[in-house]
Amino acid sequence: MGEKVAFIGLGVMGVHMAAWLAKAGHELSVFNRTFAKAHAFVEKHGGRVAETPSEAARDARFVFSCVGNDEHLGAVTVGPEGAFEAMAPGTLFIDHTTSSAALARELSRVAVRSGFGFVDAPVSGGQVGAEQGSLTVMVGGSPADFERARPLIAAYAKHVRLLGPSGSGQLTKMVNQICLAGLLQGLAEGLHFTEMAGLDPVDVVDVISHGAAQSWQMDQRHMPMIQGAFDFGFAVDWMRKDLGLAIDEARRNGATLPVTALVDQFYADVQAMGGQRWDTSSLIARLRARTGTN
Repeated sequence: MGEKVAFIGLGVMGVHMAAWLAKAGHELSVFNRTFAKAHAFVEKHGGRVAETPSEAARDARFVFSCVGNDEHLGAVTVGPEGAFEAMAPGTLFIDHTTSSAALARELSRVAVRSGFGFVDAPVSGGQVGAEQGSLTVMVGGSPADFERARPLIAAYAKHVRLLGPSGSGQLTKMVNQICLAGLLQGLAEGLHFTEMAGLDPVDVVDVISHGAAQSWQMDQRHMPMIQGAFDFGFAVDWMRKDLGLAIDEARRNGATLPVTALVDQFYADVQAMGGQRWDTSSLIARLRARTGTN
């Protein structure tokens, strides 16, 4: 028996997660700022279109969100006609936005005072992971709320784990992005060095990907880097937003992130080149531009 579910935010990630929930037999009410996307979703997957987040959340037992940043998340939860004003006691809000840990904790406090649950549950795996239903989900919240959320999240995730109280999911996502920044810059530099040394980059990757240098990023992103094709994937603008969250949090907790801060500035260079919407593998374009090898 499916649940009554609301899904707020049908972007490149949310639309696929919502589709998996519909496929699992849940009854969906969807909201998106661009109504055309919501109507297109309903035409394809069923359910109904809501005109506001509060309308989407009304009568739903589970409310999901996947929006852009803290501002957007605040608007669809506690803003005018936000979902929180319509949620009944005993319901559960599951947030897949990558936001600040501070906002996640505040929303959790508001939810508890109102009698419903809240978990912060940012994801990793990108658009491909969302399409394939193979995302990794990092959760912060109470064990009871996590156990309620897990069966639904399993519709589009292969790995789901509770990391601690509210905010812990967001902090873990920051760790994920910190690690990605260094990996992507290292891969960009390695491939750029390969080109400058006159080696065949496809052959080089084929060899080193069978050794200690292998990574998901190498497997999935070496060809776009080699081809200079970046019109897909996780946008540089969003990566800078995520790295900014990590750097801000590090200022609060005392962590030192020299490589992360440096790569963040390299992404600023990519933005200045017009690559705001390029995939994060576009770091190599900056190196090529500096050596005149584009």
